[in-house]
Amino acid sequence: MAQITVNEILTLLNEHHLLLDSQFSSLSYSFDQIAYNSKLVTENCLFFCKGNFKAAYLDDAQRRGAKAYMSETAYSNAEIPGIIVNNIQKAMSLVSAAFFGFPQNQLPTIAYTGTKGKTTSAYFTKAILDRTYQRKVALSSTINTVVGLEQKDVVKSNLTTPESLDLFTNMHRAVENGMNHLVMEVSSQAYKKNRVYGLHYDVGVFLNISPDHIGRNEHPTFADYLHCKEQLLVNSDTCVLNADGTHLTDIYYTAKATTQPDNIYIYGRQRADQETDYPIDFDYRSVEDSLTENQIVLTAITEKAKRLGIDGVYRIGIPGDYNEGNAVASAITSALMGAKPADVAYGLAHTTVPGRMEIYQTQSHGTIYVDYAHNYGSLHSVLDFLKKQAPNGKVTVITGSTGDKGIDRREGLGKAISESADQAYLTTDDPATEDPKAIAAEIADHIDQTRVNLEYIADRKAAITKAVTESKKGDLVVVAGKGHDNYQKINGQNVPYEGDATIVQNLVKGL
Repeated sequence: MAQITVNEILTLLNEHHLLLDSQFSSLSYSFDQIAYNSKLVTENCLFFCKGNFKAAYLDDAQRRGAKAYMSETAYSNAEIPGIIVNNIQKAMSLVSAAFFGFPQNQLPTIAYTGTKGKTTSAYFTKAILDRTYQRKVALSSTINTVVGLEQKDVVKSNLTTPESLDLFTNMHRAVENGMNHLVMEVSSQAYKKNRVYGLHYDVGVFLNISPDHIGRNEHPTFADYLHCKEQLLVNSDTCVLNADGTHLTDIYYTAKATTQPDNIYIYGRQRADQETDYPIDFDYRSVEDSLTENQIVLTAITEKAKRLGIDGVYRIGIPGDYNEGNAVASAITSALMGAKPADVAYGLAHTTVPGRMEIYQTQSHGTIYVDYAHNYGSLHSVLDFLKKQAPNGKVTVITGSTGDKGIDRREGLGKAISESADQAYLTTDDPATEDPKAIAAEIADHIDQTRVNLEYIADRKAAITKAVTESKKGDLVVVAGKGHDNYQKINGQNVPYEGDATIVQNLVKGL
């Protein structure tokens, strides 16, 4: 059973210069539970006071059996002793790892960061390593968390990277269930909020970066956003970098500051001017690139790349030229973890990602695509690819943007629509405390309405229904943003919603 003593906690906090004060007289006292949600507290629990904390939460935790609290503030009215720290998020991450016996030491981990492609890359990698290690590969992704082989061990994720306590709880469960590897997504917010403080990865992958998550409640500047993402490389033994992305110089030297050059792998699409300031270890080129077929040739260039032995032709089960780089990153990372070429080939060909380029064919209407694309980079990639594949068909997109966060996305969505769509329906997408019509107006400000037919329909299901039923054979309809999400975030509530994929499935059946 997981347990931790006061002495172990104080020692750990002191080592990281986090401890300000302890109100404990007995260092040998031990806790059987840790929690930050007062509703989950049981007997003999250490309770973390974090986030937008209210004293009433501590009162509730005490009633439920908390025997101590940890906080950045001392509560004089508390009936239980406190451990006062200067950073509760860092402290919670360290104590959570220790409470569960440092499960990361038993789970070799591949971690992905990037503005787009994290989820697809993570699913590619899991599919490959599942074949190498008999499905004993855990997953922490934007969509699902997988900690075992049973159905009960697969749950819907709430955050790209969970709170540290939840993350280490999941890792502990994965170890107990016999899982022997972990593939995870790491968001910039995970570093901004210290959710992964103290966590180290065997392989860290930097896929790409473009402006996103910049605004109130998120990153104040792009420089801050980039810095937070780069922390994944600082905390990885081996780094894998995408040469096709921007800011490679900054990213490469961040990796090089803490990682030997022999443990840095750089990959990129084959091009005529292959001269770079850095050695390209792998290049790739498209052989087939259509709505139904996607195939690449992967070539190792440097000696360290050749030692991985994964040169060859690979079929990719998910359409989109923008997924080719994700597949290459997954092939490299999986090979570093022991996967063989046959494992790579099988995994890339058989990967499916819920809500990522899901295709629904109709007989007399358009082809419908459901995709989680929610920023400029991802929506541009989807629409640009589809427009090139069907230049004579009308491309329609249904999308909205989140409220109270990702404010900068609205301009990007409008820009992507202007570049590659013929028609757009703007609608509701997790508006939080904002007016969805006002959000749509901000997106519309950046759409060239002389070339894109634009309409606002507040009800998301109605917008999807109109777009699908009015489409004609040869048209392409992209339902972007929510995928399989079964709720809308409105005024602090998760309001039930069927999900884009379910709505489209039912419409297609009716057609």
